[in-house]
Amino acid sequence: MSAPADIEGWLTDAQADRLRAAAQRLESGATVVEIGSFRGKSAVVLAAAVPAGARVVCIDPHLGSDRGPQEIAADHERGEDDYEAFHANLARHGVTDAVEHVRALSSEALDAVDGPVDLLYVDGAHRFRPAGDDLVRWGARVRPDGAMLVHDSFSSIGVTLALLRHVTFGAWTYVGRSGSLAEYRRQRGGPASALRQLAQLPWFARNVVLKALILARLRRGPWPY
Repeated sequence: MSAPADIEGWLTDAQADRLRAAAQRLESGATVVEIGSFRGKSAVVLAAAVPAGARVVCIDPHLGSDRGPQEIAADHERGEDDYEAFHANLARHGVTDAVEHVRALSSEALDAVDGPVDLLYVDGAHRFRPAGDDLVRWGARVRPDGAMLVHDSFSSIGVTLALLRHVTFGAWTYVGRSGSLAEYRRQRGGPASALRQLAQLPWFARNVVLKALILARLRRGPWPY
């Protein structure tokens, strides 16, 4: 299995497999929340993998901001293009009916989802403050033993710092990662879990160096994910 090659995005095949496996473990009636959908690459993976009767809620304001490396500022035209591509991709892959799109900032969409969340996928704004807000506020909605997967973990500086601040020593057990996609279980992990996460910091340092070299035009891609 692989990530949909016809959809623009930054999800690798190995990461798509990890997302797919987490979704397939759910039961009918489960709730999946995705924060940051871009053009629907991961949404298609999740919607195609969940059991019948599961709810997949994709939260993305499609403002044209926080959509990729060095694309932080809002851009209305770019956002509308992403919005249209997102829905077209869902339709082309036959998962429109399985997805509920909430076009809002994640910080303003908490009331759009009732009850606990069984699987949370976080791939929103990568700066420390909004990333931390997603991890704390949406993470609190995940049921005990539920799953949280975070993209750009130990790759993006903001996301990594937010994880260290809010997750590493908190109520989560680190399960593992596929590239920058880290998986957690809503269960207090203790020192062993924290040590497994801290062991990823050399890989994080490598990614920061690679990004600096790419930005300085001293190295060609690919951007580390």
